[in-house]
Amino acid sequence: MTLVEYLECFFMLFGGLGAFLFGVKELSDNMEKLTNRRLKALFQKTSKNPVVGIGIGAAATAIVQSSGLTTVMVVGFVNAGMMTLYQATAFIMGSKIGTTITAQIAALQSFSFSVYAVGLTFIGMMIYMFAKKKKVKSAGLALGGLGLIFVGLSVMSDAMSFVKESEEVMYVLSQINNPFLLLLIGIVFTALVQSSSVVTTIVISMAANGLTIGNGGNAALFIVLGSNIGSCATAFLSSLDAGTDAKRASLINIMFNVFGAVIFTTLLLLWPTFMEDTFARWFENPATQIAMFHTATNVINTAIFLPFINGLVWLSKVIIKDGKSPADESFIDPRFLSAPTVAIEQGNKEAMRIADIAMDALNVGFTGFVTRNSDLNDDVITKNSHVNDLSKTLTDYLVLISSSDLTVNDEKRVSILHSNISDIIRLSEIADNFTKYTNRELREDIVFSEGVVESLQEMFARLTELFDLAKQARLTKDRTLIPLVDEKEESLDNMRRKLISDHIDRLIDRLNRGECKAAISSVYINLVSNLERAGDHMSFIAHTIEEVG
Repeated sequence: MTLVEYLECFFMLFGGLGAFLFGVKELSDNMEKLTNRRLKALFQKTSKNPVVGIGIGAAATAIVQSSGLTTVMVVGFVNAGMMTLYQATAFIMGSKIGTTITAQIAALQSFSFSVYAVGLTFIGMMIYMFAKKKKVKSAGLALGGLGLIFVGLSVMSDAMSFVKESEEVMYVLSQINNPFLLLLIGIVFTALVQSSSVVTTIVISMAANGLTIGNGGNAALFIVLGSNIGSCATAFLSSLDAGTDAKRASLINIMFNVFGAVIFTTLLLLWPTFMEDTFARWFENPATQIAMFHTATNVINTAIFLPFINGLVWLSKVIIKDGKSPADESFIDPRFLSAPTVAIEQGNKEAMRIADIAMDALNVGFTGFVTRNSDLNDDVITKNSHVNDLSKTLTDYLVLISSSDLTVNDEKRVSILHSNISDIIRLSEIADNFTKYTNRELREDIVFSEGVVESLQEMFARLTELFDLAKQARLTKDRTLIPLVDEKEESLDNMRRKLISDHIDRLIDRLNRGECKAAISSVYINLVSNLERAGDHMSFIAHTIEEVG
């Protein structure tokens, strides 16, 4: 082959690989849109039963077509405290089984029907171009992505056929016999491209076109085992800035893949004719043999280590000691951005966490007022600063989510979260107002009677009950709580009117008798009105659940 022919083969091979990966991305992205609610339920549904966890991990990975992605998300869930290490380990094991579907698809190139499968690209694009509904368009793109996978495989197959004619290339491939070198090639190449699917697809395409690595036999299998280890790189890098348990989850992922690779590497070294004696007998096609080996190793590894999940968790804790400071409590994490539906749900929880801090600021500010204690003002300022910082971080996070191709419902949910953030900030601003009323109360020596203070405390107690109801409604999306929210909010409105009316009556009487200062009126009325305004914002937060179908 001439240099020009080599270059042509190079561009065909990697162009086909690019088409394959783009097809996988379109298929997984649009399958996620079509099943976004189910995917969210899968990611969030954890279980104490490890078999259930494995099933969830396998199903979720089969949808998104990437064990690296799901493992990164598991790291995020552990970092957010939403998943225990025990649950994460089962999920990780399942993800390794789910990701083998990509290899199985790649192996289909050896069958004659794959020639017709490329037509799915045209059919899918026709559906996308002429469909009106977003879900139908997504189905078209998913179908087109599946077709594009076979287009890429076909182009790679043609490139491999040309390469097979090169004596130089065949000679180089035949010289790579050292199993540890082959293992290292799988590790390094997978770590560089951050996708075991790329490595296994190339190996399977080579086998489908008669390209032999080393002296055949088990040689290609060592690369597949190496790719399992290399696939840990993505989750490992993702965990570097995470909390202690998230680092442990990443370590468990590495240990599971390394231990499994060691077991099968040892088996292949002790059994040189393993491929000929097993998969080559059961499956005629070389590409299918490698794909089945890939699936079998992950299933068998899971079966081996399933009884030792607690042992893996214990070992991870021995290796990675508890940190001196607790992990960040935030629910949001860049690891979730690849699954917008999950990311939005995490944003909901983070918004309510920020609302808790704002409510705490309200409580401290109100306590400072009724106890005439200005020393609490600094605590309010600190909490409000925290609310502002977290709100900005959440807003930036929502902007990143919005850059994804969202469904109509998800777009509404993001918009609702922006609205929730505004209402939460209003709560912290009201807490700041309380500090000003406290300062004025002390500066002008304003004193309220015991009965007035008790009435204010009763109103704040109602406000607290409203907040708890609004938060519960927002997190659970339980619309049956809305009438209760409205009832509590209405009681606050009525109490504000009554307290102000009673105050004016008392004020006129005491002014006539010269027993109090006129300044007390503005402080009291503003305080009561602010309490009622805080209730309005809590009600607004609860009612946003009605805006999404």
